Amino acid sequence: MTQPVDHRRLLDFAAAVYAQQGVPEADARLIADTLVQADLWGHQSHGVLRLGWYLDRLRNKVMKPVTTPEFVVDAGALAVIDGHDGVGHVLTKLAADEAIRRARQHGIAAVGVRMSNHFGTCMYYTLHGARQGCVMMLASNGGPAMAPWGGRKKIVGTNPWSIAAPAGRHAPFVVDMANTGVARGKIYLARNRQQPIPEGWAITADGAPTTDPQAAIDGIILPMAGHKGYAIAAMVDMLSGVLTGSGFLSAVHSPYKTAEKSNCGHFMMAVNIEAMQPLAEFNARMEQWVAELKSVPLAQGFDEVFYPGEMEARADVRNRAQGITFPEDTLADLRRIAAETGLRSRLPFD
Repeated sequence: MTQPVDHRRLLDFAAAVYAQQGVPEADARLIADTLVQADLWGHQSHGVLRLGWYLDRLRNKVMKPVTTPEFVVDAGALAVIDGHDGVGHVLTKLAADEAIRRARQHGIAAVGVRMSNHFGTCMYYTLHGARQGCVMMLASNGGPAMAPWGGRKKIVGTNPWSIAAPAGRHAPFVVDMANTGVARGKIYLARNRQQPIPEGWAITADGAPTTDPQAAIDGIILPMAGHKGYAIAAMVDMLSGVLTGSGFLSAVHSPYKTAEKSNCGHFMMAVNIEAMQPLAEFNARMEQWVAELKSVPLAQGFDEVFYPGEMEARADVRNRAQGITFPEDTLADLRRIAAETGLRSRLPFD
């Protein structure tokens, strides 16, 4: 078992890696914060496991270190930002801030982003809106991972989406999910941990069931809920790719393909709760909603009912206090990056 890693030192190290590549300091810390926050939530598939992927995209010049967003549509409650292949985290945080600002003026707002890059977890940005009194939605397309229902060539991304809202005295309600049975990053994490994946997650390129994470990466990830998962993934691609003017389907490339431009797009929507009812009333209703969810009798094998976002909030508190424990392969990758960048002295372990 590896020793827990302090999240603050980890953030400093990750930010230093990106700053060394010419990313402005504030932007470098934003990227680092999204990664470390994912680890704090317990979602290591979207944490510093990805540090090297974004680094390679910067080195290969398919993600520009200095982000230069352009508002190609600016129409009150609506906006579209052309990211010009800038840092996805920076562009998505800008879109979130714009959606919140415009929703406060108009009650509801939608902001699209085109020609962006992968941005980490969706919930990082939707929670930002929830904390400012909005119901926030974010959808993003990604590189091909699954086949259209009935086909056997992958051209549809995992295409994650998230919705978040404040929940009164509780941690915010938040849903963040891919439309495949599992996020592709979890398969990479299983490979790092040298663990098999469950049956039903993926099939090989030849169409055979597999529990081998590498065969799954090379093959096709299966949609959640069969044809329904495929339909939701297609909807997300339409919103974040077609509607925003960005790439869609096979024109989008995943962050794992570090020498290819992403062409991905994002669709952000914010609803100002105060425009529909007093925020205090909404929070009180959310507390009642959470209480009723958690009051039902427990099924066999369960100790507690959780509302969406509760498990991540608890993990965040625990990991901030105790440190984050990583598999050895992830630590080895961080050591490699530290050696390549001359930042060994900044490593938060060893």
